[in-house]
Amino acid sequence: MGVALGLLLGVGLFCIWWSCWVTPPAPERRRSVGVADRLRDELTQAGMPTMTPRALLGASCASALVAGLVVVVVSQSPPIAVSFAVMAGWAPVALVRMRARRRRIAVRDLWPEAVDHLTSGIRAGLSLPEALAQLGTRGPAPLRPAFAAFGEDYRATGRFSQSLELLKDRLADPVADRIIEALRLTREVGGSDLGMMLRTLSAFLREDARTRSELEGRQSWTVNAARLAVAAPWIVLGLLATRPEAVSAYNRPAGVLVLAVGAAGSVLAYRIMLRIGRLPDEERVLR
Repeated sequence: MGVALGLLLGVGLFCIWWSCWVTPPAPERRRSVGVADRLRDELTQAGMPTMTPRALLGASCASALVAGLVVVVVSQSPPIAVSFAVMAGWAPVALVRMRARRRRIAVRDLWPEAVDHLTSGIRAGLSLPEALAQLGTRGPAPLRPAFAAFGEDYRATGRFSQSLELLKDRLADPVADRIIEALRLTREVGGSDLGMMLRTLSAFLREDARTRSELEGRQSWTVNAARLAVAAPWIVLGLLATRPEAVSAYNRPAGVLVLAVGAAGSVLAYRIMLRIGRLPDEERVLR
């Protein structure tokens, strides 16, 4: 009996000693967002969720190849063909980003309405998952497919948090990320201020959308003028490519140097214009 008590005492003392030296778990690091993740978000925002970044890259390569072959056949100038091939290769990515930006602007004005529908559903006695699912039939039309899919996921699995993660992936929108994380926190912590939180969020989203719309309206003419200024020399180059004397000039080393310097200057000026003249887009920090 004494041996057993001594053994238990030793085990207890060892456990106390061991607890003083337990290494705390390392904090979870946020996954870095790469180029493929950004392209995937832009494809989703542009209304092409089934298209992958690799498919977009393939479309860019095909566009560059076709444009290069057409220009080299018409102009008989490889340097000019390479210039237009690079621009054609960037065109699919630019088109996706333009569509994504337009849809973000359009959807940004719809989020306050969606939050109002959610608030009305909760005030009517619906649970939070049911109020979210009803946006698939009563919410703004561009947002209905994502919330209808959320309702199907929740009915199939009964897991609210997992269904919210899938909803975030389908929307790929920074405003949606904020709303979803606020709803998740309310669901986990609880409380009776959900209606007040949603009304405050709706008012904030309306004010933010109004302010950004005014600023973008004032800056749009500057951005469009800068785009026209960048595109004008290349339009002139396309017209000159039909003249044999101009083509022979650009086939020389000096002509190639002029094209390279002009391309670098156009890219640099365009990037500076975007940095100065456009409002920064919101990033998905709560993905």
